[in-house]
Amino acid sequence: MQLPLQIVFRDVARSEAIETVIREKVDKLGLFFDRIMSCRVTVGIIQKHKHQGKLFNIRVDLTVPGSEIVVNRDKAEDIYVAIRDAFDAAKRKLEEFARRVRGEVKVHELESQGRVVRLFAEEGYGFIEKPDGTELYFHVYNCVHPDFDHLRVGDEVIFLEESAGDGLQANRVSIGKHKSASA
Repeated sequence: MQLPLQIVFRDVARSEAIETVIREKVDKLGLFFDRIMSCRVTVGIIQKHKHQGKLFNIRVDLTVPGSEIVVNRDKAEDIYVAIRDAFDAAKRKLEEFARRVRGEVKVHELESQGRVVRLFAEEGYGFIEKPDGTELYFHVYNCVHPDFDHLRVGDEVIFLEESAGDGLQANRVSIGKHKSASA
């Protein structure tokens, strides 16, 4: 499907290879929802730090009937990782929008409770242990409240279990509003 696509480079040299990857990702989005009206992708650098190097930002703006879907992903040192992460998030939002348009109601999973047992702050991920001893992986992007940087080992959290490439992982990780068995 050919849809109007605009690719903008900000503080990044224009690259045919990057444009090709973006065009392929946009084409794949069309498989999930065939009524995308336009797409604008902005590729930029959000920070130039002498010790950390370049951090890339990818913003995807999709125009769909009656709405706009916007995804903004940043802090990836590899531009291709930033593109992948942004388009994965755009795909999820587009699928959710398509379900709403079709009138399908998503059944929300029950929240699980656990405790943060390991954090790898530099890499942006950690592990949560459920009461039964099972450990689940979670990523910085899976944290809702507080931000990943504010989580500490031992924090009690609630989360949703979701299937991922290598098994189950924790999503929508947050602290607070825990339902007790007596409630």
